[in-house]
Amino acid sequence: MAHLNLPPSKRNPRQWKLLDFISALFFALVLLFFLLVFTPLGDSMAASGRKALLVSTSDPKQRHRLVALLELGRHHQPIEACPADSVDHMPCEDPRRNSQLSREMNFYRERHCPLPDEMPLCLIPPPLGYKISVHWPESLHKIWHSNMPHNKIADRKGHQGWMKEQGPYFLFPGGGTMFPDGAAPYIEKLGQYIPITGGMIRTALDMGCGVASFGGSLLSEGILTLSFAPRDSHKAQIQFALERGVPAFVLMLGTRRLPFPAFAFDFIHCSRCLIPFTAYSRNATFADATYFIEVDRLLRPGGYLVISGPPVQWPKQDKEWADLQAVARALCYELIAVDGNTVIWKKPDSCLPNQNEFGIELCDESNDPSYAWYFKLKKCVTKTSSVNGEYAIGTIPKWPDRLITAPSRALVLKNGIDLFEADTRRWERRVAYYKNTLNVKLGTPAIRNVMDMNAFFGGFAAALKSDPVWVMNVVPARKPLTLDVIYDRGLIGVYHDCIIQYLVLFLSAKSKPPMSYSLFIEFPMENYTSIGFRCEPFSTYPRTYDLIHVSGIESLIKLPGSSKSRCNLVDLMVEIDRMLRPEGTVVIRDSPEVIEKVARMAHAVRWAATINDKEPNSHGRENILVATKTFWQLTSSSS
Repeated sequence: MAHLNLPPSKRNPRQWKLLDFISALFFALVLLFFLLVFTPLGDSMAASGRKALLVSTSDPKQRHRLVALLELGRHHQPIEACPADSVDHMPCEDPRRNSQLSREMNFYRERHCPLPDEMPLCLIPPPLGYKISVHWPESLHKIWHSNMPHNKIADRKGHQGWMKEQGPYFLFPGGGTMFPDGAAPYIEKLGQYIPITGGMIRTALDMGCGVASFGGSLLSEGILTLSFAPRDSHKAQIQFALERGVPAFVLMLGTRRLPFPAFAFDFIHCSRCLIPFTAYSRNATFADATYFIEVDRLLRPGGYLVISGPPVQWPKQDKEWADLQAVARALCYELIAVDGNTVIWKKPDSCLPNQNEFGIELCDESNDPSYAWYFKLKKCVTKTSSVNGEYAIGTIPKWPDRLITAPSRALVLKNGIDLFEADTRRWERRVAYYKNTLNVKLGTPAIRNVMDMNAFFGGFAAALKSDPVWVMNVVPARKPLTLDVIYDRGLIGVYHDCIIQYLVLFLSAKSKPPMSYSLFIEFPMENYTSIGFRCEPFSTYPRTYDLIHVSGIESLIKLPGSSKSRCNLVDLMVEIDRMLRPEGTVVIRDSPEVIEKVARMAHAVRWAATINDKEPNSHGRENILVATKTFWQLTSSSS
């Protein structure tokens, strides 16, 4: 067959040259530019990019680079928003993580914080439709539904007077499971047996508090109640309590001591809290009457314990009720009354347990009953006679005199009484300066929930005694344990540490990739490998506080005696932002160099900040940063 004679241009395909590739790339980029600018594709790609950034910051190297840029003030854009489904996120109470842990003694419902590089570096957004919170005292009775659109409690507990939905609000009639007609008649009944009025009782602990109507009602009696319940991903009880302006804290009585000092509370209350006070009392390998003993640690000599609901004279719980009474007798508690399904005991000023069926013994002298940060529960009781009556109800001044009276526990520090009195005067002067010169909205309806992140003796909170606020006093567990002094004054607070050493537990050389545990979980130390330190978030929901006060912020991220940071300021500021309500206030005191560094990062967390001189006649080198959290919301494209 004859061959066709084709011209050369037809025989071979055109060979692309470098210039052709460059031209094609240029036209593609121009087309992409128009698509991004003039079509909705740009918005969706931007949202995808934000989500990619959140993922990228989980890469340790990328995260470290971003933190370094933020600390140097070289990252000029705000930190990106977290995804829309994170509006109620609490890093240390994540049900998805905790569900994989042991159920024994509710270990899985306690705090379990992520490792530093596991935390996305992003700002928690408010839910769509969020409004500035209803001001106190109106908030005690109603809050915006859109701020917490969780209807499960209203649906399930509405008939018990917990809460109900009405128009744009959730309303709180003040009821509870054991007092559906309201807390007031219930408290009136307790007042027949307990000195509710008169200032003898000031600090109370409400365990398994629901939406904290009991604690909210006691406020009118001058009793400051710290209410707690565990994280509930469906009901969000503590979130409702805090939105109402009632002191509350996310907490679970599990394997560790609660983060409070010994002899802190004048009154401890459980209304159908379902805590198994004697569940581990017979033939148990872990502890004996463990939870009752922990309650005993926290209750002042002469204080009152009230349990309302099961197992108190409850059908089919005769054994549990008998065990509960037996433990109380072993600890020498005086039975005041059994009124229906409510039992009231009074703790003795002194008790030396004899032989008993629960194996309860006295703690040895090495056990510090006030040490309670990641500390395993003990089955021994503190020798109350060793306090010589100094902490007992009836020997400490009544409220409000106790607020300004230096307690004997202030002697934990050298010249502690003098330090206490000087600290009280100092904070009265400083708070007056905050109000009158820096225009901080203390004393106005705009501020109800307050946190002092480095409280020492509680002088800042004491200076607010005439304001319509309550203060969560936070004492770092690495510093002198002055939280007991704060409770002696009739104030409330918790131990917390921004820095904690974390370890990795290797059960065997062939074990799976490790799980992180706190330093204080008691396993044989030879099974651990130390990794480093982490910043631990606080056990509260987002948008919890109206004002957060920090005196000496840099000290919170350094170990005592070290000039090096074991945690980073970026994570701490992101955590403060998580806890702060939109349009809330931050007041930070520190050296001019630290305040300048904080101010550089303030824009990254979307704060509007000013730097101010310290108050007149104040010693030391300090500046004061006052910042407002801007009210921003996710757009539809970023959610």
